[in-house]
Amino acid sequence: MVPRVGEWLSQAVLPLVRLLLTGVVMKAGHDRGHYHSSATILPQYDFIVVGGGSAGSVVASRLSEVQEWRVLLLEAGGLPPPESYVPGLSQTFYLPSDFTWQYDITPQKYSHKSFVGRRERLLQGRVLGGSSTVGGLLYKRGSRQDFDQWAALGNPGWDYQSVLPYFKMSENYMGPKHGMSETFHGRGGAMSVTPTRKRSALSQAFLRAGQQLGYHLIDPNGEDQIGFATSDYTVLDGVRGSTAEDFLRPAAARPNLHVVHSAMVHKILLNEDQRAVGVRFMHRGKTQEVQVLREVVVSAGALASPKILMLSGVGPREHLQEHGVPVVADLPGVGKNFQDHLNVLGLTWTVSPGIIKLPDFPASFQQYITTGTGPLAEPQGDKTSAWVTVRAGGEGGDANWPDVQCHVITPPLSYDRGLLTPELTSLDYGSFMKYFEPVFGKEGFNMACHLMRPKSRGTVTLKSNDPNDLPLIDPNFLSHPDDLSTLVSSVRFLLAVGNTSALATDLGAKFHDKPLPGCETQAFGSDAYWRCYVSHMAASYLHPAGTCKMGPATDPLSVVDHQLRVRGAGGVRVVDASVMPVVVSGNTNAPVIMIAEKASAMIKQDWGAT
Repeated sequence: MVPRVGEWLSQAVLPLVRLLLTGVVMKAGHDRGHYHSSATILPQYDFIVVGGGSAGSVVASRLSEVQEWRVLLLEAGGLPPPESYVPGLSQTFYLPSDFTWQYDITPQKYSHKSFVGRRERLLQGRVLGGSSTVGGLLYKRGSRQDFDQWAALGNPGWDYQSVLPYFKMSENYMGPKHGMSETFHGRGGAMSVTPTRKRSALSQAFLRAGQQLGYHLIDPNGEDQIGFATSDYTVLDGVRGSTAEDFLRPAAARPNLHVVHSAMVHKILLNEDQRAVGVRFMHRGKTQEVQVLREVVVSAGALASPKILMLSGVGPREHLQEHGVPVVADLPGVGKNFQDHLNVLGLTWTVSPGIIKLPDFPASFQQYITTGTGPLAEPQGDKTSAWVTVRAGGEGGDANWPDVQCHVITPPLSYDRGLLTPELTSLDYGSFMKYFEPVFGKEGFNMACHLMRPKSRGTVTLKSNDPNDLPLIDPNFLSHPDDLSTLVSSVRFLLAVGNTSALATDLGAKFHDKPLPGCETQAFGSDAYWRCYVSHMAASYLHPAGTCKMGPATDPLSVVDHQLRVRGAGGVRVVDASVMPVVVSGNTNAPVIMIAEKASAMIKQDWGAT
């Protein structure tokens, strides 16, 4: 039987943690009261922004810079909780919470064989700031080739040189100046980006391992995207940076910006000319409608934005008719083109005793409450990274375009002896215990690679026409054979990293080579074994994208044009990760903020407010 420790922690421990942290948050100048819902909602606004996450908070802030524009931001979630400000508590959001959407994927055909029901949760932020408030704080933009590919697919203005100024616009880089790298960073932007201060023995050994394999140490947001690097975090002085804190809160005092949280948008109202005239939403138990004069900007994320469009009558005709939704615009691509980074769990190494020193949580918590410093001033554990190409010749022959991003991770999945991890990851409890029991109580680490450019494509569809029903999400993971092959190659890369003298000799790292339950019939270490392992243990890295694809009119699955305007629905734009035609080769928070910056500039230009 799986222990339900996560539920107990959420109900009994987190409320106490929030109480203890409230004073720290206030002392740091983060007054949650500044996010209060507007007492009066006007009958009409120039712009309505649907979703106050990584993108929507930026868009609302930027549009409200134009004083004569009235802007309404509607966010389904509530205020950022006190623990969200503490970088070292970011993993608490894997616990059941009102601050995350608890999306479930449908049972998978090709993957998730070691997961209960062959499915898992896709956690997304349900709070002001969205996933920038509850995510892992890593700042990685992707590779220059990603954006050049967007442009090559028929999206002018989205090449790397065109989007770089928007990355720099939002960034306040707190790291040292390093030659050519400086030209790629912004100073003085709204969101602070701080290099890690951790220099653990494991982190340093991982970097040496990369050098021993012939890789350079790099700034992953600089000129080169292939190599090993320490992490950059959206942190300033020990406090998380989010788009709610860094963009929205400073703008919330503007009289022309109304921020309404805990407001669930049901649909966009479109007139007979297929143009947006308002939005219907639920707030404080009442269904309300507000008119829009200029545009509705949908920034609800790659899972909710296509749902809202479909409930509004914009989507695949047959699917809408199946659920009794009147069709306004037959747009087949809505909800198609789903992509996500896939992550291989459980690859474990043990090390010599005394190498990995995990922080004393009670002492660290006391230090943070008292001084705002210490281990909790950064995300917990090691997260040193590598960006490499494991497929021969690279994608399209470009060996400088990484196809996997890899991390060294502490503590390992086995750390809690199965007390919490199976519950939070949806891994089968019996299989977890059987596989990891030999390394219970041993010091160690995991290494994992994430598939950066998956070829598998999934869907987001309606469960019903009830706005309260979450959509059906079928990522269709590993449906393309190249994805499986790339992840198998990534496992072999990690084994090579583990065999370097930096890890095997200096740290005494030893790979946990027990056959995975379900794969015992395959010769251990063979390609067949690793294909089996990946199909059992691959999981989402929580970077859904692509479901409202940006593309030219000739692309039958394009939902928005290169200015992010929805085809067939006037006065509606989508601004979030769903517009990515191809998901970026890195974490998605920074690119989503860039998309929001660029979209805001385009909207201002279109309405003569540059």
